[in-house]
Amino acid sequence: MSAQPLKLAIIIGSVREGRFGPVVANWIAEQVDDRFDVDIIDLAEAELPAALPPVPPALDPDMPRPAGMSDLTERLAAADAYLVVTPDYNRSYPAALKSAIDWHYTQWDAKTIGFVGYSGASGGLLAIEHLRQVFNELNAHTVRNYVSFPRYYLLFDESGRLREPAEFEEAARAMLDQVHWWASALVTARSAQVAA
Repeated sequence: MSAQPLKLAIIIGSVREGRFGPVVANWIAEQVDDRFDVDIIDLAEAELPAALPPVPPALDPDMPRPAGMSDLTERLAAADAYLVVTPDYNRSYPAALKSAIDWHYTQWDAKTIGFVGYSGASGGLLAIEHLRQVFNELNAHTVRNYVSFPRYYLLFDESGRLREPAEFEEAARAMLDQVHWWASALVTARSAQVAA
């Protein structure tokens, strides 16, 4: 176990009006134990232009970004690991999430990522599978375990509490164990690389 808690950013991937993402993000934040310090990042609060930067962030990691993105960039850079909370939109993930990913590069590099999906029948798994490919290209490590809420609107009550939480809490513990193991290993590896 780390001497100090790892910094875990929980990213709300949907910016759609009336979205359910904040309910899911708050639920997963409640499952996180004292191995992590949690920062919930809501992409609806960041400026995420549809146009991509003129130069890929891989080539210019410190490029000028929109002023409304600076807080997002700093918080992503500070994180040791991420949990991405995403629905399925048309069998994939939200455009705002892709924009946030594509405007950054070093922030994801050699970091650990877990997923919490929600939607209709698939429970966000279609989005998660696409995101695994994207983050692999960015040299991030996605953990195998995940949490999925198929037909989430039947699983949560009107106050945002799960009606039958046990199975989902178990899935969250398994995922967080993997995130902690990999994030700890990668923090050590990155520190060794800097010291070399």
